[in-house]
Amino acid sequence: MDVVLCNGFGILCAMKTLHWLSMKPYHWQGLWNIHSYKGKIKRIAFQFTPYSWVKFEWKPASNLRRWLAVCGIIFMFLLAELNTFYLKFVLWMPPEHYLVLLRLVFFVHVGGVAMREIYDFMDDLHFHKKLGQQAWLVAAITVTEFLIVLKYDPHTLTLPIPFYVTQCWILGFILVLSWTIWRFFIRNITLRWKETRLQKQDKANEKEKVGNGNANPFIKSKHNAGDARQRKC
Repeated sequence: MDVVLCNGFGILCAMKTLHWLSMKPYHWQGLWNIHSYKGKIKRIAFQFTPYSWVKFEWKPASNLRRWLAVCGIIFMFLLAELNTFYLKFVLWMPPEHYLVLLRLVFFVHVGGVAMREIYDFMDDLHFHKKLGQQAWLVAAITVTEFLIVLKYDPHTLTLPIPFYVTQCWILGFILVLSWTIWRFFIRNITLRWKETRLQKQDKANEKEKVGNGNANPFIKSKHNAGDARQRKC
């Protein structure tokens, strides 16, 4: 229920909202140029919407490097979410504590900038030769939080995981690894073999055409010579 209703429905609403923002026309004009009060209130509300819209296309399956980068981003996201629960347990903070809310708000604002830096680094290596400092800062904070949990409560981390949970993680890891091997190794080898085969077939066909073209003038010259002899006779 949590995955379907909370996470799934939230992701669906976010995707629809982003699609609406990307397709929405933006017409900006000064507040004092709008005569009606309704239009002014609407203009003030639209002040908090984006001035322009940039579409991000991660394309994780385009190559192995982007796929590993996206997997690394997902891993850091999961680790940051896990730290939220571990820190509350280790530091004895209730969920309604103000530090828990401040941490989440901090990660929302800092994480957005870090994701933009990661995307720019992945999208254009020639222009962005180094990963942005904000991305390194978020990664360092996440790893530091995990080290705090590891230092002050190693017993919790070393508790045995239930068998069915272990099975699910192993199955998911095997599926992801199998898909990675098929997509970036087996599939590429198969496509290259097919391309090589088609190129060889095209070369063979071109050679046959060239051979037939060279043979035809010789045959025609024979026929012409025979016709000339018959006329002379």
